[in-house]
Amino acid sequence: MAGSASTPKNLDLPPAMIEGVTSVADWVIVWPIALPMLGAAVLLMARKRPEWQAPFAFVILLATLVANFMLYMRVQAEGPLTMTMGNWLPPYGISLTADALSALFSLVSAFILLIVVLFVQSEVETRENKYGYHSLLLLLLTGVSGGFLTGDLFNLYVWFEVMLIASFGLLIIGGRKIQLDGAVKYGFLNFLATTFFLIAIGFLYGLVGTLNMADIALKAPQVESGAIYAVAALFFLAFAMKGAAFPLNAWLPASYHAPDPAVSAVFAGLLTKVGVYALVRTHLLLIPQSHAQLQLVMEVVAAFTLILAPLGAMAQTNARRALGFLVVGGIGAMLAGLAIGSPTGVFGLAAYAVNSMLVMTALYLVVGLVERMGGTSDIRKLGGLYRANSWLSILFIVLVFAVAGLPPFLGFWPKMILVQAGVEVGNFWLVAFILLNSILTSIAGTRLWAHIFWRDGREGANSEQINERIRPLTTRAKVWGLLPAGALVAFIVVAGLVPQPLFKAGATAAFAIYEPAEYVGSVFGSLSAAEE
Repeated sequence: MAGSASTPKNLDLPPAMIEGVTSVADWVIVWPIALPMLGAAVLLMARKRPEWQAPFAFVILLATLVANFMLYMRVQAEGPLTMTMGNWLPPYGISLTADALSALFSLVSAFILLIVVLFVQSEVETRENKYGYHSLLLLLLTGVSGGFLTGDLFNLYVWFEVMLIASFGLLIIGGRKIQLDGAVKYGFLNFLATTFFLIAIGFLYGLVGTLNMADIALKAPQVESGAIYAVAALFFLAFAMKGAAFPLNAWLPASYHAPDPAVSAVFAGLLTKVGVYALVRTHLLLIPQSHAQLQLVMEVVAAFTLILAPLGAMAQTNARRALGFLVVGGIGAMLAGLAIGSPTGVFGLAAYAVNSMLVMTALYLVVGLVERMGGTSDIRKLGGLYRANSWLSILFIVLVFAVAGLPPFLGFWPKMILVQAGVEVGNFWLVAFILLNSILTSIAGTRLWAHIFWRDGREGANSEQINERIRPLTTRAKVWGLLPAGALVAFIVVAGLVPQPLFKAGATAAFAIYEPAEYVGSVFGSLSAAEE
């Protein structure tokens, strides 16, 4: 940590401003980033030892999950936590800042990666020669956690680049034509979004002279120039592209079906949520005056995303492409919370983001097992899987209800909070779109379920004929594939039946955004940025 020896002793300084040896407890904000980063480096150096990859990655992810849980509990108990690196005082040093929102998202991300690494072992035969697979997964988590926990806008750009490198590597592992095609679409749109983001950072620095988020939160609201709204619009464009909001969402369903199912699950659960998180940070914490100017744009984008995404899912014959559109529909619900802009709206946004991270990851894992049994993700060639594996059928339909927001599953509560938020501010037309999204998502999801599980056989076959493509899951697939996916679904069901922890997490996250004094105080204490 860093501080100033010349600072008067009677000032109330946060730990980030105090020079001296950092206590072990304060390093808790670093471990969620440092552990997967070190793990990725070790696995890359040990790439000629494929038997080490999975066990070591599991140990690292378990330790990372514990570190994230410790960080989350500390933030819940003490409020935002900040560490500034290299003995450089804020706002000049590189700061890591965890509040209730960032700590929650980082915790859920580590949990998802842990489940996915277990699932990967169900396909271990196909991965023994794919050195770098587990290393890239850990590097991806490094970028995701860094994006959530950074307190510096330029370093948010750096962590986005880390995510882009790792995700691009995961996308092309295997070298199949469909993967390369998806990688080109994914890479181009994300590089373009990153360019807009970097331009916005440059303009913002020219206006406020700082990139520290706490410092920006103090200075940006005082900027009277209309240029600040142009900067906010650039941020919205960049992060809406990264979040796959309409009309910039085509890259997601065009690429998420290309890699292995485990990689698709990680992408669906994590990547777009960092974009949504960045939207919340920039438009409600850093440049709050921009929200009123861009609110109508946010509402229109959210409404179109909510409706067109499930309609797009209905038109798909590839199960994973259809799930890609459902991921986009979830982004629409989160954007609705952002557009509403009230504390209740952010509460619903945070809760729905957690639901989407868990449910979409689980859906991709279940569809991965479907592909294992049917040999394809083309729903026209599937059918009859209910008789072959009824448990898989149950897992899938539960997840469909959860992503649609039907009671009593996890997705119901965030949707109701978003509806309540819309009613509170009188935005009834956006509420109607949120409810219509649930109906259309239910139709799209049950259509997939009917084609894959309920229908007797593949399309065009005699109703009496058993689908000859179906192969039973191997013992390895049941142990390492079905059990982790089932455990994740069980967690989702329990969280829906006992939603109080989700309510508390979402409420504290909303408070963290709408009460920036604690966030700023964790960096500067009672000092103003001008006094620095």
